Amino acid sequence: MTLRVRTAHTADLAPADLDAVRALLDAAFDGDFGDEDWDHGLGGMHALVHDAFGLAAHGAVVMRRVRHRGRWLRAGYVENVAVRADARRGGLGGQVMGELERVVERAYDLGALSASADGARLYTSRGWRLWRGEVHALSPREGDIRLPDEEDSTYVRPALAGALDPAHALLFDWRDGDVL
Repeated sequence: MTLRVRTAHTADLAPADLDAVRALLDAAFDGDFGDEDWDHGLGGMHALVHDAFGLAAHGAVVMRRVRHRGRWLRAGYVENVAVRADARRGGLGGQVMGELERVVERAYDLGALSASADGARLYTSRGWRLWRGEVHALSPREGDIRLPDEEDSTYVRPALAGALDPAHALLFDWRDGDVL
């Protein structure tokens, strides 16, 4: 049975919708999902799949600025992707990603995300590629900071900007929780 994916901006989600998303993410990440993680997924487009038992899958894409080769690009950054435990391995993650990728490809210069080892399989099967260059963030205190721990988990998907060159770093805008 194919379930329909609903897309909506954060502003169009009811408080009950947001509560259901947060509960799904808390359960899916088994206690390793904090308020900063939650905040990172707000303010953009959400893809939600409901089944007879409630919210079964979710993902969001938010805008971030990324400097690459001296140019600031609009990145559709994928956040908060999760599938309820009893609904996994049924294609719902792919349905959610399909909607998020549609948004990325039509509205952003590139797509980016940070993936766990388990999540990476889904993303690579859909054409996302591990970034082979350096990853940096623009810190409000220290300026440009390299994030070597992110270099083995950052995935990109070219969109309106075309191909990216890993000989040049990706410099992401700052957000709370990125660097301890």
